[in-house]
Amino acid sequence: MTLIRSLCAGLCALLLLPGSPALAAENDDGAIVLTLADGGVLADGAPVPEDDLSAAVYTAHDIVYYEAGHDFTYGEGAEEDEHTPEEAAEHTVVHIARAGTYVLQGVLEKGQIAVDLGEDAESDPEAVVTLVLDGADVTCAVAPAVIFYNVYECGGEPDAGAAPDLSGAGARVVIADGSENNISGSYVARIYKSYTLSEDGSSVVDSKKLHKYDGAFYSKMSMLISGGPEGTGVLNITAENEGLDTEMHLTIDGGNINIRSGNDGVNVNEDDVSVATVNGGTLSVTVTGQTGEGDGIDSNGALIVNGGDVTVQACSRSADAGLDAATGVYINGGTVTAAGSMLDPVQASDQCCAVFSFPQAQAAGTRYALTDGEGNEVLAFTPENDFSILLVSSPALETDTEYSLTGDGDVIPVAAGGGFGGGMGPGPAMPGGQEQGQPPELPEGMDLDDAPEPPEGVDPGDAPEPPEGMDPGDAPEPPEGMDPGDAPEPPEGMGPGRQLRTGTTAETSDTFTLSPGLNTFTA
Repeated sequence: MTLIRSLCAGLCALLLLPGSPALAAENDDGAIVLTLADGGVLADGAPVPEDDLSAAVYTAHDIVYYEAGHDFTYGEGAEEDEHTPEEAAEHTVVHIARAGTYVLQGVLEKGQIAVDLGEDAESDPEAVVTLVLDGADVTCAVAPAVIFYNVYECGGEPDAGAAPDLSGAGARVVIADGSENNISGSYVARIYKSYTLSEDGSSVVDSKKLHKYDGAFYSKMSMLISGGPEGTGVLNITAENEGLDTEMHLTIDGGNINIRSGNDGVNVNEDDVSVATVNGGTLSVTVTGQTGEGDGIDSNGALIVNGGDVTVQACSRSADAGLDAATGVYINGGTVTAAGSMLDPVQASDQCCAVFSFPQAQAAGTRYALTDGEGNEVLAFTPENDFSILLVSSPALETDTEYSLTGDGDVIPVAAGGGFGGGMGPGPAMPGGQEQGQPPELPEGMDLDDAPEPPEGVDPGDAPEPPEGMDPGDAPEPPEGMDPGDAPEPPEGMGPGRQLRTGTTAETSDTFTLSPGLNTFTA
């Protein structure tokens, strides 16, 4: 393999030569090629030392995992989160302990890539590690397969709706052109560093975290992911729990990332701070439902899409969203298709964004498409999961064009507005300024537990007597000439396919037009 040193200091220069991968060589020492194998790991062709903490790269059998056999004071894991010491010891940890660029190749069937530059790294702008994935397969059955512990944190708290600048991120990943990489990982349930017990000593009432890593590909610091110059590299993540996680910010600038996860496909988890940003590349997420829940992308702060191609499917068996963000979803560009059963507030720019709500869950396997007036497909999507809310946005959608939504080629009539949950906006106004979900005001002096006394001699559980001569099971007779199974005729001029929907004030129609920004429809 030919190694090319960067000609531009401070930049991640990706160069492609015939017969060699795209490399990011950012320091004077150049990139180190790590050849992975369960029988031994090589660094630039030489064996990597074992348990040598002074080396830039070394191996050990010291993986962090949730150990079986402890009581409730150990952590919050359940039986399914536990692993035995023997199971953990089968895994080889490849430790990266110095800043630089490392090219990962080969197969590690039971192991982990762990990056840790020390406790002072978080504040050191030189504490940067770039992992170039160039045909790497890593599988870990007890913890994340790739994890960044301590590197430089360049993030901070950006303004609302703004993407943080991660150009100086300490955790960087490059998906080399022409490569396919497979990362399959587990997770580590919360392990206590310290705890406080209840008065009777039967439960933990307060605790501090020592370890908790939910994703198969994990970073405790902000992480930047990009592709090579041609953008042809592929990263496949298979996750027992969550897929691609950071404890701070995550930015995807390029590459092709495919995630199949038991829970959230992507998760950034610092409350009201973390931002997940997609600027380019492709991101495809399918939540398998292995854990019974999971959003496609879950940000405890904001989610921003500026470009690229994003396709996400939430768990089909839970009230989860394709796009879930505590402080808002911002779609400024790119092509986005998101399916789920909930929807968080969406702030769309001038790019058209359409959200369709269905009264019942739609079965997986149907091919949904947006077609223009000439029958040309603008967007198409065949979901693997059931869903009831579908969001689509693309630069290809125009404001002066009539569109139809189809399912397996059949037009689905839609009505503008209405029918959304999960933060789409306020519901109908309540009397007297009362908020949604609040009980009505009680008359002065009345307690919630007060109920009117029944008349003397009447038991509160008694049902009223039916009129004389009527059996309690009798139903009233329908008007003469009407069969009990007949439905009322729709208003004149409104056929079966064009009807008013609950929660909307408009008829459904086979076609619709879009305005800049967010457009909502009920199917």
